[in-house]
Amino acid sequence: MKPLKFEYARAESVEQALSFLAEGDEATRILAGGQSLVPLLNLRVAQVTRLIDINGLSELSFIARENGALRVGALTRHRDLELSQSVRAAQPLLSRAAAEIGHLAIRNRGTIGGSLAHADPAAEWPLLSVTLDARLTLRSKSNSRAVAARNFFAGPLTTAIQPDEMLCEVRFPAPAGRTLWGFQEFCRRPGDFAIAAVACQISLDERGLCAAAALGVGGAHSTPLFISDVEKVLRGSRGEDTALKEAAEKAATAIDPSSDLHASADYRRRLVKVLALRALKQAWAEPGSRT
Repeated sequence: MKPLKFEYARAESVEQALSFLAEGDEATRILAGGQSLVPLLNLRVAQVTRLIDINGLSELSFIARENGALRVGALTRHRDLELSQSVRAAQPLLSRAAAEIGHLAIRNRGTIGGSLAHADPAAEWPLLSVTLDARLTLRSKSNSRAVAARNFFAGPLTTAIQPDEMLCEVRFPAPAGRTLWGFQEFCRRPGDFAIAAVACQISLDERGLCAAAALGVGGAHSTPLFISDVEKVLRGSRGEDTALKEAAEKAATAIDPSSDLHASADYRRRLVKVLALRALKQAWAEPGSRT
């Protein structure tokens, strides 16, 4: 096998990393936690001309609350999000999902920004960012822009990031009023990527009725998918079984799953219906799912 050769550059600041990107080409890659990129390099799947190591950039590793919203640096490790009291207070759904990412060693090394930029449709962070309508800050040497997570994922392992851009921050909006949440994931073994996963967040009005609802599906579509029809079904309800079942049906109908060695398209569609119903019931039933 031909040796894999590329240039290696260790960035000492965000500005230097952006300068390295500006000087590179479409095969320039950023190394953060390396839990997704390094296996691709080992398998010769990823073609790299220059590797920019940003692991030393502490300015991109942070968790902060601002006007109720949660700001997360792109280099923040999965484990930090899993254990952070600020995250549990602001968006406990994030902590819950973080606990399902791979194994402990992966959670200690992997980063939220790396997972989002990698854009595996079965990964937890893409699903959560779409469900919670996160905003992603992308920076280049000459520009900075914010992209809605729901517009960020273009396909499997494909995003809106340009070759000279780096994902620097993820911003999760503050929940409106009293909120409920649910998360359900199905995989063959603990630590595996999900065959399908569903996350939901429900906001209640002062009467305890659903005022807003967001539900996303991962692992059963070419991208993590926000199911907008779910809110139309649930708005004004109190979590009655008929409403939850109809919402789960909407989720299963909206996806376009593929078949692979793990599951058929039909199995994934039926699985999403089951997981969506479980996630919604979890949100309405469990005291721990309330913020």
